[in-house]
Amino acid sequence: MRVYNFSAGPSMLPLEVLEEAQKEFLDFAGTGMSVTEISHRDKAFSAIVEEAEANLRELMNIPDNYCVLFVQGGASQQFAAVPLNLMHNGKADYIVTGNFAKKAWQEGKIYGDARMVASSEDKTYTYIPDVDKIAFNDDSDYVHITSNNTIFGTRYIKFPKTKAPLVCDMSSEILSREVDVNQFGVIYAGAQKNLAPAGVTIVIARKDLIENPLPICPTMLKWKTQADNGSLYNTPPCFSIYMANLVLRHLKKIGGVKEINKINEYKAGLLYDFIDNSSYYTNNVVKEFRSIMNVPFVTPSKETDEKFVKEAKAEGLVTLKGHRLVGGMRASIYNAMPVEGVKKLIEFMKKFEKENA
Repeated sequence: MRVYNFSAGPSMLPLEVLEEAQKEFLDFAGTGMSVTEISHRDKAFSAIVEEAEANLRELMNIPDNYCVLFVQGGASQQFAAVPLNLMHNGKADYIVTGNFAKKAWQEGKIYGDARMVASSEDKTYTYIPDVDKIAFNDDSDYVHITSNNTIFGTRYIKFPKTKAPLVCDMSSEILSREVDVNQFGVIYAGAQKNLAPAGVTIVIARKDLIENPLPICPTMLKWKTQADNGSLYNTPPCFSIYMANLVLRHLKKIGGVKEINKINEYKAGLLYDFIDNSSYYTNNVVKEFRSIMNVPFVTPSKETDEKFVKEAKAEGLVTLKGHRLVGGMRASIYNAMPVEGVKKLIEFMKKFEKENA
């Protein structure tokens, strides 16, 4: 029986995509081989990478002066790749709005003067600092942000305007809402939340920024190396790229990013409205900055939180336990989570409140 998986990642994928992968798993495109067996040098696989890039460019309206890369190592590896490719003057600004933003900043400090210019840690990352009031440094090589905070459930409503290239970890919200790629020097995202199984990471980088990585940058972390080789410098995460392409096809079929954003806003609205009108459940995020991808909430006690997670699982609502840094519950309602899943969660929440309040 299929359940509703509210995991923060790896997360659920569209059922249609899983069925398509199942159908052609043993024989991909008439090759007589599974896509997991095809050489990354085979024309059949090159066609997958090329189509995936074309689909991503179309869905995100990525200009020609940006490269699109499919790499390994997760977004966490890009915490190092960013300074190793961009920190020419040895200085960068970081806005720290959550756990992963903090990790990116800490990694940046290994390679130069990574300066935390703003943080929301003072209020347990429940808000986004006012980007119009941040004093960015004139000598920074880049400014780094994390657009959606998976653990704490916040997101940027607007992005800072910076002289230095804006670098954004968009892992937990890529393709969930429309963004102007031209605002950014680099966007990177682990794919295991909105796009594919774990294994592939997307890097979208302005071409003029990738030409001169630092001399100490390892070959595998040089964006230029990956760009010059069409993401095929070495064996890439083949199956994850294949699955990403199926998801991108699916997203195009249902109307693209604009349409999925409407659905995402509707799903999140249903859940937040219920929480706000309940005297039993609480979401502590400042309303203006609430994520539409990750919704943390708590009951009045840790004991009832634990009971909630256990009983929800029995109802086919799984992976709702909150991150250890926050506790409580967290409903990750990424692109693939259907409206019906959110509605079923709300019905269970009503029932649980009635029985335990």
